[in-house]
Amino acid sequence: MTSPKICLVVDDSELIREIAIRIINDLGLEADGVANAAQAAEFCREKAPAAVFLDWDLPSMGALDFLREAASLEGERPAIILCATENDHQQFTLAKAAGAAHHILKPFDKHVLAAKLAEIGLIENPPAAANA
Repeated sequence: MTSPKICLVVDDSELIREIAIRIINDLGLEADGVANAAQAAEFCREKAPAAVFLDWDLPSMGALDFLREAASLEGERPAIILCATENDHQQFTLAKAAGAAHHILKPFDKHVLAAKLAEIGLIENPPAAANA
């Protein structure tokens, strides 16, 4: 039996990390969280997560710094999903150029995370949105 894919949630808000981890776990994946980009880079070197949900607004070492670190990782790189509070095209363009191929807007819910995880191939058959 293969172990579940690990997702990493990088956000300086403990509440956001807890909510995202709970949702990801409910979707059948393993999840962990860290509060900053330096911890995220170390986690990625040690545990090789399949996906990283990366907050744009991180203290000290920012999202772009993490993306530069992630680009130097050995082996298979994680899918990186930028999590932003504003729909800022320039922000998404910068992040995409640095290696974050995906993005979602906060606040997110189970359906948003499930759809993104299905899009990147980590889960099948995401739950349908209540208003769909």
